[in-house]
Amino acid sequence: MNNIKYILLSIMMIAVTSCGNDWLNLEPSTSVVSETSIKQLSDIEYTLNGIYSTMQSAYTYSGRLIYYGDVTGDDMQAVSSTKRTGSYYLFKYSKDDAPSTHWSYLYSIISNCNVILQNVDKMEITTSQTASRDDLKGQALALRGLALFDLTRIFGYPYKKDNGASLGVPIITELLEVTAKPGRNTVAECYTQVISDLSAACNLLSGSFNRGKINKWAAMTLLSRVYLYKGDDAKALSAAEEAITGAEAAKYKLWTNAEYPTAWATDPTSASGEVLFRIVNLTTDSPGNESMGYLSSYSGYSDLCITSSFYALLNEDPDDVRLKLLSFNGKKYAYVYKYQPQSGETIKDADIPLIRLSETYLNAAEAAVKTGDNNKAAKYLDAIVKRANPANTVVGKTVTLDRVMTERRKEFVDEGHRMFDALRDGGQCHRYDVANSNISSTKHLSGTYPNDYDWTYFKVVLPIPKAEMDANQTLQNQQNPGY
Repeated sequence: MNNIKYILLSIMMIAVTSCGNDWLNLEPSTSVVSETSIKQLSDIEYTLNGIYSTMQSAYTYSGRLIYYGDVTGDDMQAVSSTKRTGSYYLFKYSKDDAPSTHWSYLYSIISNCNVILQNVDKMEITTSQTASRDDLKGQALALRGLALFDLTRIFGYPYKKDNGASLGVPIITELLEVTAKPGRNTVAECYTQVISDLSAACNLLSGSFNRGKINKWAAMTLLSRVYLYKGDDAKALSAAEEAITGAEAAKYKLWTNAEYPTAWATDPTSASGEVLFRIVNLTTDSPGNESMGYLSSYSGYSDLCITSSFYALLNEDPDDVRLKLLSFNGKKYAYVYKYQPQSGETIKDADIPLIRLSETYLNAAEAAVKTGDNNKAAKYLDAIVKRANPANTVVGKTVTLDRVMTERRKEFVDEGHRMFDALRDGGQCHRYDVANSNISSTKHLSGTYPNDYDWTYFKVVLPIPKAEMDANQTLQNQQNPGY
């Protein structure tokens, strides 16, 4: 009966937040009815499965949370203003009509993690169950940290803009009554909580392969990312190096140059390849037409394509293997083919690689540059540069931050990083067109957005959703500036 109860809890929260009439729900997304009936490890597993199911949604990590970070940047764009990605690309939203799903779905993940974390240490277990209990607790901590980090970078300005002094989002670490009206914490406070969750998770999680579940090396890579965003570069380097060593000892490895164009379609049953954490989609429970696979394909909705300027950047090396991931709709647009279907599936059901070992290497390279260790910067960057084209190397060269960040652009296009990477250190996005006959129709859409923008442009963060403002009076004087 307990198993059914927690499956229903996850389903109810998904159903509430997916409703098109969000304004009818006058309970904040941060609240959940208190439940204390988790009694055994299987109850935790069922609740975690509900969390991972939420992460499969097209409103979260199989769709909207990914393409938001790309089309708000300068390397990808909506194909037209009427496409699903059009309003993000054009920054065409206000405090009254901005999407609420980023907030509500991520808080549903946090709330369900809190159900686990409030009860996991209370249950009686045998000594032989300790490792399993710790891993399950670690998963809940890591997923709560991931959700809070994404909430913070979507609704709060980059940490380095004001050393985290501006408002982030409410920090929720316990089960709240429906009457609770939490206010926003600062970005700095949110980062402190995220780092606490991820650090604790890394001490509990197993480093073993766990299909579709987050493990130690994925959490540690995410922790290194958070440290980079915050500016704790020595800690970022330490976390990334430990993750590389541990992941490779567990048999993960960077894809080779030959493997790279098609390795995205693999569905490993043990530690192999470079995907440390993936959203596993099946034909029976995928987001279907709203998935990244379908949105990114010209044989699907052809919703988002690369910009002409990014195509020119990638073509600076005609032998870069990443060019092989592009598919073309005649000579109109170039699409990224990373969301490749696994065996027996279609692009609608493609897995979503959320954390890859290539990020761990690039996090290490970036942190090494920022801490003045050129030897390590060259070592970690070279693995990615040489994989892209074995004829290239940075060994023996001075590695600049711009060189590392350019490699990040090339490596992570269509994976949701660009706008955040461009702005988090005070940089900017620069939208401009480059004439190229291979994608002659690809031009930036006209709109009221600026062609060049940095963290001072108020729409690089979303407004707090109207539904949440209406339901939670504490938030009503805490809207983001400009809205």
